[in-house]
Parts: sequence; C-alpha cells; structure tokens
Amino acid sequence: MRVSIQNLTKKFGDTVVLKSISLEVHEQELFFLLGPSGCGKTTLLRLIAGFYQPDEGQLFFDDKPMSGVPPHQRNAGMVFQNYALWPHMTVAENVAYGLDVRAVSASEKKQRVAEALGIVQMEKYAERAPNELSGGQQQRVALARALVIKPDVLLLDEPLSNLDARLRLEMREEIRRIHGQTKITTIYVTHDQKEALSLADRMAVMRDGVIEQIGDPRTVYRAPANRFVADFIGETNWLAAEVQGQFDGGMRLKTDFGEFCALANANLTILAIAQVSYLGEIEQYELRLSPAVTVKAFEQNPQEVRRVGELLTVHVRPQNLLVLPAQ
Repeated sequence: MRVSIQNLTKKFGDTVVLKSISLEVHEQELFFLLGPSGCGKTTLLRLIAGFYQPDEGQLFFDDKPMSGVPPHQRNAGMVFQNYALWPHMTVAENVAYGLDVRAVSASEKKQRVAEALGIVQMEKYAERAPNELSGGQQQRVALARALVIKPDVLLLDEPLSNLDARLRLEMREEIRRIHGQTKITTIYVTHDQKEALSLADRMAVMRDGVIEQIGDPRTVYRAPANRFVADFIGETNWLAAEVQGQFDGGMRLKTDFGEFCALANANLTILAIAQVSYLGEIEQYELRLSPAVTVKAFEQNPQEVRRVGELLTVHVRPQNLLVLPAQ
C-alpha cells in the first residue's frame, strides 16, 4: 500500500500543528517520522490512522482518498506507546479483539491469532494475562494485535519508548525482522535518532509542523539540509567560517582557530583535552579550541587512558566537514 499526503494542514483551535505537509510513503517501505516533542509527528500519524481529520489537504491510500473514511474502514493497524492491552483478557483474546469487531468466524479467528502470535514469537504465552508479561513481551502482543487484521498499513507510535535500553535494542531487531517477513507498509514515529538511523528505509525529519528533510538515513546524516537537521540527527561541532576561495575538489575556509579545507586534503590541528567521558565502546572528549569554545570528538574502542590537559593531534576528514550558511 502506498500512502500519499498532499498539502496536509491540521489546526487545534488557533494553533497550526501541521503546515501544508506533503510526502509519499512507498509500498512495503519502513518509513520514519522523526523529530522533537511537539513537532507534529504523532498528529500526522493519527491523521493517517483516521483519528483526526485534516483542515486542508488530502490523504490517499494508493489512489483511494481517505477524506471522511473512519479508522475502522482504513485497514490500518496501530501500535500505541502504552500498548493499550486489555488487562482482563488473555494474550490470545487481546490479539483476537480486532477480529471480533470484524465478525470473523471462530475457526478463521483461531488460525489468524496463532499466525500473528507466531510472527512475534509469542505462541506459548497465548493463555497468559498481560500483567504476567515483561514490557518487551507486551509490546510483541500489541504488534500481534495490529498484524492479525492483515493491515495494509502498520502505524507505530513511539513503540519502544517505555522499554529499557537493552529491550529497545532487542525490539529494534524484532521490528526489522517482522517488517522483513510481512512486507507491510509501515510508518513509525519516534524522537530517537538511533532507532530511525538503524531501521528506516527513509525518514522525514520534522520541526514545528513542517518537514525539514526527507531521505534515507545515510543521506540525512551525511548531508543534512540545514543546521537544525544536522544538530538533531547527530553530534555536530560548529565553527564560524569564511570561504576564502575554491579550488578543484574543494574550498578553503578561514576560522578563528585556523584554516580548513572542505572536500580536499585532510585537516589536522593540536587541541587540549578539557573533559573525558569513558562510555565503554567509545570515549568522548571535549577538546578546547579557546577559553570559550570547545568541540566534541569520539574514539571507538579506546585503548589509551588520556587525561584532562593532554594535547591531542586531531584529524578531520574532508568529507566530514559540512558547510552551511549562518543562521
């Protein structure tokens, strides 16, 4: 199922939450809506689900307009942030709920519930109550309940935010596996950059009700459209610079801390360590350029113990220099 959004605007009272949003989610794609709290990503997801109606613009599933179509007629499965499982029902009964309201026969319901629980690897927990499950297991049940209706579109609203760090990593791999198995067009809302970068086929980075950039994870990370995207998607150091000139393959940049070459020869400079944070697989350094200016650097799999005040020779690969206009 292809999802097309054209000039969609949504207001709550006098507040414009979404401002003429346009994007297209391809068939079988795992597409992410990424942005900080309040950017409008969950509102957009709820518009796709049919819980809200737009004030302007259009939404299509393939070529079928969704204007006025209620949620239960869109064949979209949704997984909420808080799972929303019925505590008085077993796992199997929770999964079957969407089939009960669709008047599916008992034999077909039993088969489809078993299939959905099989996809999320929860068959042996069918007769348990939700409160007997871990957070990760409850999330799998919520996924099974969304999958059992055989949706054309799967909508995930920050599904991993209530899990601890280890379970989030585990469930990322589960979502990747389940999407690869089912091939359902999936739209996933998150504020977690790592989730988006590790899972998305493509993503839309949002801010204040508009889309700042759409692209695959590597493109968005390596070539952000503006400073907001660069700051939001990863750790970025910014230095004010003037372009001194261009030459074959690059440009010369003048800063208060020396000259740099972008997309040309490697740059290096000697900096003092202002702070060290050991994080296991990486070590993070705060390096002092001047009394008022520091930059961050990371070392993978650190072998040496470095102290505050030591001098480091820092190499900057030209392709890691991004030149954007001042804002």
